[in-house]
Amino acid sequence: MDNTAKRLLQRLVRRIPSQMLKTTLDKWSRLTAAQRQSMDYTESKWALTEKLLAICEENELTVKHIAELEMIRKSSEVTYYYHILYDAHSVELTQFKEQFKSHLSELIRHVSIKIKKHTDEAVWIRIAWGDTFSRPNHLKPTYVVHYLQTPYVFLTSPTSKQKPLLSQALVLSTRYQAIKDANLSGRKLTAIRDLLMKQYLQVFPTKFPSPLAERNCVVSNLHIEKEQAGSAANRHQMACEAFGDGILPQLQSAVYKLETKFRDHTNKTMTERDEPFKCVVKFASTNLLESLRHSASSGVASTPVTPLLSSVPLKGKNYFVITDNGPGPSSQMKPSQK
Repeated sequence: MDNTAKRLLQRLVRRIPSQMLKTTLDKWSRLTAAQRQSMDYTESKWALTEKLLAICEENELTVKHIAELEMIRKSSEVTYYYHILYDAHSVELTQFKEQFKSHLSELIRHVSIKIKKHTDEAVWIRIAWGDTFSRPNHLKPTYVVHYLQTPYVFLTSPTSKQKPLLSQALVLSTRYQAIKDANLSGRKLTAIRDLLMKQYLQVFPTKFPSPLAERNCVVSNLHIEKEQAGSAANRHQMACEAFGDGILPQLQSAVYKLETKFRDHTNKTMTERDEPFKCVVKFASTNLLESLRHSASSGVASTPVTPLLSSVPLKGKNYFVITDNGPGPSSQMKPSQK
């Protein structure tokens, strides 16, 4: 093993949680059953790393083999979503792999590309970038996840120099006409995928909402309780219509960039300014959609839910630019993407 492979393996073992290390190594096909059984996971990370380095040296593994291990644990990495647009022909996996490698290798001289198909039909691509004078840097790769026969592409953030090269290779290899930033990002790939593909329980408007489950509480006033129960059921129904029911995709944030006319009759200095008032509002939570749904359902937030918030699951975005819909102080505001 060369120094790059050793450094990559050491960094990987440090970053994999101890409780997940055994499961991750079991999925890696580069160790024999006897070698996996020889690993003592009660030892320290340093001891485990030294043991694993010795095994990899014995198996004569290279940086490409270590990259396979990195691909196994990348599902929780920060990802960004892009949407390939316009008509396209169906592309098979073998054809896609050959064309993507060919196109990207033509655009940049030194590049290392590893492509693997996962069980959920997702194609994972690991790209280690170099340039005209340097070899690929395997310590700072870019990851791309593409679901064939769909317009969805997920990737970790490339640099400004790498982004146009990657976009061009993707467009050419998938036979699409263009690729566009869809303003959706998050720390969990599965959350972004489920949001876009609507793989969560959606609730649609109904004239007959289901009754609330019975609760063990003392009845103080039947009329008051009936009215409160009706209001609570209505809030819950509207909250679920806006954000979904059951387990929701775990988005961590939603960002709103305001570029609107300042409106406050008590502050003439700001109101009379010609340029728009600019600010950024960010909502953050471990599970933003669940938090928003609970706020609306419990009455903390008003219902019906404002389109500014319900647009997150509806449009599959969590970055919005809010501008005035028209001139004048009476104009409406609506989310729009720039």
